[in-house]
Amino acid sequence: MAQRDYVSRGRGSQGPNKKNNKKPSRRPQTKGPKTPRAGRLAAGVVFFLVLGFIWFLWSIKDSAEEQVDGPVSAPSAVKQEDELPEMPEEEWEYIKSLPGYEVEVEVARQEKSDKLYLLQCGSFRTRPQAEEMKAKIAFQGLEAQIRDSSGSNGNWFRVILGPLQTKRDAERAKHTLRKINITTCIILTWSV
Repeated sequence: MAQRDYVSRGRGSQGPNKKNNKKPSRRPQTKGPKTPRAGRLAAGVVFFLVLGFIWFLWSIKDSAEEQVDGPVSAPSAVKQEDELPEMPEEEWEYIKSLPGYEVEVEVARQEKSDKLYLLQCGSFRTRPQAEEMKAKIAFQGLEAQIRDSSGSNGNWFRVILGPLQTKRDAERAKHTLRKINITTCIILTWSV
């Protein structure tokens, strides 16, 4: 009986009649430089780089010695700690005179106009949505109302604040509601 070489056969179930279809690679494997000339060229480049670095360090050393001729000494104009200069007198008088002044500012009185303002913060299709926004506004200490309005596109429930006497009051309420992320409020004139 013939001996079988299981190692050279490789993996898989190859029968005795099956051939290994692997082709040997045709690319030669090279290690190191291709020619001895390339190795000499690389060694020459490294040698010149090292030589240039040594020359650079030598030139720095020579220039540093030329700049420093002797020990560094402190300037002769420095006074000892005993001899402090006298404290200068203040040239400015505003430090003494400012506390005695009072500033008067005239603020124009805001005239009340005949207009009343309202703040509309939302318009909803269902009453529970409007009630929810009214509750959020009530937690900020403001009183809101829900008004029914009907139009060509159906019934709407508007959430409004007012009547407010001045536009400044409307802006203040709008700013208060902006803190709790109700940013949909618009200022309108009041019409009953």
